[in-house]
Amino acid sequence: MKQNTIDKVGHSSMVNMGPIRLRQPLPTQQIDHVDPFILLHHYGPYNINEKHNPFDLGPHPHRGFEPITFLVQGEQLHRDSLGNESIVKAGDVQWTTAGRGIIHAEAPTKDFVRQGGTIEGIQLWLNLPAKKKMISANYQHVKHDDFRSVTSADAKIETKIIAGELNETYGRIATQTPVNAFMITAETNGETFITFPQTHRGMLYLLRGKVTVNGHTLLELDNDQLVTFKQDGDGVLIKAASDSLLLFLSGEPFNEPVTTYGPYVMTTQTEIMEAMRDYQMGKMGFLPAN
Repeated sequence: MKQNTIDKVGHSSMVNMGPIRLRQPLPTQQIDHVDPFILLHHYGPYNINEKHNPFDLGPHPHRGFEPITFLVQGEQLHRDSLGNESIVKAGDVQWTTAGRGIIHAEAPTKDFVRQGGTIEGIQLWLNLPAKKKMISANYQHVKHDDFRSVTSADAKIETKIIAGELNETYGRIATQTPVNAFMITAETNGETFITFPQTHRGMLYLLRGKVTVNGHTLLELDNDQLVTFKQDGDGVLIKAASDSLLLFLSGEPFNEPVTTYGPYVMTTQTEIMEAMRDYQMGKMGFLPAN
């Protein structure tokens, strides 16, 4: 199989988001976005306790895209204006389709804060095409044990299929657009080839450890952690230099204008203004502070 050419390699710089300091590999000055992926935040690991709990995100709106959380460590409570309330635990994924509008809140559960522990996860913003930006909002929560996985030939790499398809194994998440999302756990010297369609833009993000990609590009923590690929091959070769954790993403690009402001992702500035007005008018629903 032909390997996809590496397009860009990027750092995962630390940025401040209110009281939270986190890694932001996307967007950066080098990599604006990887259509259809708009933003990727890697938050934590944070030590949470009753005296220190910066990760308490009160009710806030979204429109025009899909905010997705891959929880790596810890426990979070999700609430939203659709009436959903669920406890998301390590390995779980919550996939919110904001569509025309949703208000949600996320925070470590009260029990978790009282007992103390570590929170870590990925927040991903997946764009919606113009024709779907005003669809009805939706929320999916899939637990860690309910995902299917693919094991490498050497039995050292497990690829959890969250959305999309790998080797005829399908994810549990129902998607609005053609997209793959895989969480990859690798042991030292493990090797695997991740296939994806040539119609997709692909990228790989390293959460921990050290790996080589396509035999030469090295990803390691606190250095280059993100690599993007051109649409010219059958997939990418990953070999672990140490025990590692990675997120692989691919999706069909929309090739549409993208306009963002705060929690909204639309195609024009006018649509952003309409989103702000609709939120103020209560058209995205209501969610009280907890």
